[in-house]
Amino acid sequence: MLRWTTTWIVTLGLGLASGPLAAADPGQRAELPSRVQRVLDRYNMPVSGYSAWIQRVDEPTPLLAVNADTPRNPASTVKLVTTFLALENLGPAYSWRTEAYLLGDLQEDGRLDGDLLLKGYGDPYLVTERVWLLLRGLRQRGLGEIDGDMVIDNSFFAVEPRDPGEFDGQAYRIYNVQPDAMLVNFNAVSFLFRPDVANDRVEVVADPQPTNLEIRNRIRLANGRCGGYQRGIEFAAVNDQPVAGVSFSGSFGSQCSEYRLSRSVMSAPDHAYGVIRSLWEESGGSISGGLRVEPVPEDLEPFLEFDSLALSDVIRRVNKWSNNVMTRQIFLTMGAERYGPPATVDKARDASRAALEERGLDFPELFLDNGAGLSRDTRISARNLARLLRAANQSPFAAEFQSSLALSGLDGTMRRRFRNEELTGKMHLKTGRLNGVFAMAGYMHSRTGDRYVVVAIQNDPLAHRGPAEEAHSELLRWAYAQ
Repeated sequence: MLRWTTTWIVTLGLGLASGPLAAADPGQRAELPSRVQRVLDRYNMPVSGYSAWIQRVDEPTPLLAVNADTPRNPASTVKLVTTFLALENLGPAYSWRTEAYLLGDLQEDGRLDGDLLLKGYGDPYLVTERVWLLLRGLRQRGLGEIDGDMVIDNSFFAVEPRDPGEFDGQAYRIYNVQPDAMLVNFNAVSFLFRPDVANDRVEVVADPQPTNLEIRNRIRLANGRCGGYQRGIEFAAVNDQPVAGVSFSGSFGSQCSEYRLSRSVMSAPDHAYGVIRSLWEESGGSISGGLRVEPVPEDLEPFLEFDSLALSDVIRRVNKWSNNVMTRQIFLTMGAERYGPPATVDKARDASRAALEERGLDFPELFLDNGAGLSRDTRISARNLARLLRAANQSPFAAEFQSSLALSGLDGTMRRRFRNEELTGKMHLKTGRLNGVFAMAGYMHSRTGDRYVVVAIQNDPLAHRGPAEEAHSELLRWAYAQ
């Protein structure tokens, strides 16, 4: 979560309508429904911080437009822009490659007299089970023992190194993971904690378990109930040793069930090396050397090419669960595909702007920053986010796009909202939340069978604390009844 600062309040104030409501188009409602206004009044949140747009997909005039042209921080709902443009420009069947090269001779007994090089092209979903399939492909081609180093080539992305904690000071949180062309398992490790009462200890298991990560377990098993922040577990990164390390301390109740804590604790190449080596050795392979990071030699043919999941499958994981680093991988890929490698953020922004303009979508206020919404600077208006949703509805890939959004009361980030009520399963939505920001955008099937585009964005100091979610819920219930 962000810390609310005076600078952030001033930034949010830029571009706000001078009056309580922006000018309305003829025939549209330009004031919030009373049930929504009551929520704002209850929490003393001004309507000037609230933008909404509701429109039947087959009608030119919106049913509701409030502050619709005010540039807002949309948080993760901006992922709709990135994923729509990816479908349009890359195509739903687009896939990423990961290539394996042999820097030496492969002997008949399966021993490589040299190094194994892996080159990544930005696969957003190279998770543990996918890595296992890649390594299985190497074994099927006769590779068993690597008498050399593992070499990583992540040069397809040329992303300026940044402190992952600069956004909110939480450098090890997985939502802050930076993109990398050879990203393995989101650069994250899940630590599982289980009470072992018989041995008066707390068991700690890492999934995956990088070979180059040391775990220091100093957690005390407490007799009694489970509770407290992170179930009483304290996490710290350890930087006083040659290999990466994590330290866990605190106390864990004996009545606790299994608890999972995910963190990113290594650089992308180090993490990829540790995980891949661990899985390689688990499969019966061996490697004698360590890690090097360098590009593929010129004119060398790959020993194996491994394809990712199709883009249509990838964006389901992005939008339903709001995965930031996967979105950033897609964003960078669009830049590289249009302007050539290496991928950069500037190329990605230019590619996105050009793709929008080619489709007649000129959004002058738009600033995508990193394409994922994990930013204080991203901006879009409710009107233009709705325009994008309507364009997506007319796309040949409309079904793939809509099915990537979370279903109200059923899955993804919407699985706990509108459960066991009339709105269950009636909306495909993308949600977004930052400190001072709460947003949602997507499609709704109303009680009468009409289909709506719905967008609501609130920028207010209290927005992330619950009141904005309450206001948005009332807006959706009102729209459903129209």
